[in-house]
Amino acid sequence: MKKTSVYPFSAIVGQERMKQALILNVINPTLSGVLIRGEKGTAKSTAVRGLAEILPAIEVVKDCPFQLSLGEAREVCQECPRTECRDAVLNGGPIETIKRPIRVVELPVGATEDRVVGTMDLEEALKRGKKRLEPGLLAMAHRGILYVDEVNLLDDHVVDVLLDSAAMGVNTIEREGVSFSHPARFTLVGTMNPEEGELRPQLLDRFGLCVTIEGINDPGARVSIMERRLAFDEDPEGFCKEWEGESRKLVDRIERARDLYPKVTVDHKLFYEIAQYCLDVGVDGHRGDIIILKAAKTMAAFNGQTQVTKSDIDTAAELALPHRIRRHPLQDVVMDISRLRRQRQATLAKRM
Repeated sequence: MKKTSVYPFSAIVGQERMKQALILNVINPTLSGVLIRGEKGTAKSTAVRGLAEILPAIEVVKDCPFQLSLGEAREVCQECPRTECRDAVLNGGPIETIKRPIRVVELPVGATEDRVVGTMDLEEALKRGKKRLEPGLLAMAHRGILYVDEVNLLDDHVVDVLLDSAAMGVNTIEREGVSFSHPARFTLVGTMNPEEGELRPQLLDRFGLCVTIEGINDPGARVSIMERRLAFDEDPEGFCKEWEGESRKLVDRIERARDLYPKVTVDHKLFYEIAQYCLDVGVDGHRGDIIILKAAKTMAAFNGQTQVTKSDIDTAAELALPHRIRRHPLQDVVMDISRLRRQRQATLAKRM
């Protein structure tokens, strides 16, 4: 079967903030995902699929329903219902692995909790004392990208489950006292059109980063979009080959950033800068501070730096704080964080 060509991530015109947020989450999945707010037709799904297409293939245990690497299998397989693979792992036998591309798992709007988390055959467990599992979408998304279009239309409880797994990197199936846990580390991407309703503030806060995108207003850029799309539709393989070089450069940069991230350091005075940023714009809780710190370190690594700068902090704040600022029920999400911070600082200065 001939492989369908995917529009190259590097060929997307504009939407730099969205592309930046996606790349940071791919480098560092502990950022807990990105929420992309914007109208339809602004390359949201194209960007997600294009990024997944250029990422390096991963090695997985062949036919493993949980997308495990060999190292993960040794920890999980003792509870896995697939006896042939489990016995081989636990007895030190040869395990066949394969290389496969990163997956984009799409979650339908009407998905139930069982479809997301997975289910367990209780009759089999009670009668024979064996766990018989039906893996859910979180198992399929492990080590890949979980794409949730119109996340604001999902049941709040399902969104909670997704965000918990994205933050913890583990999914637990619990039914009638029987439980099974497996790794669920994925890049969570949620998209929504604000005109169709907002997420509750408690759920908004759980997304690590948030960007709002709009259609491009520059005529020249819009012409470039049309020209590139037409070229892709007429010759997908040729167009993708034309952008291979740019895609390879981006992948190399992402891989270098992953290796460099643990070596990135932060001057202690910048911790106070992050804390003051959150206080100045009126952010509840401490999740915003932590995400800014992680995003700034990831940004520094992506730029090939081992030291976080004030500029990294500013960029991270623009991505991590818009959806966390206290606002009235009908007030829009604030996007210009630096401007808001300056206004609040000026107001406080006048009071003094």
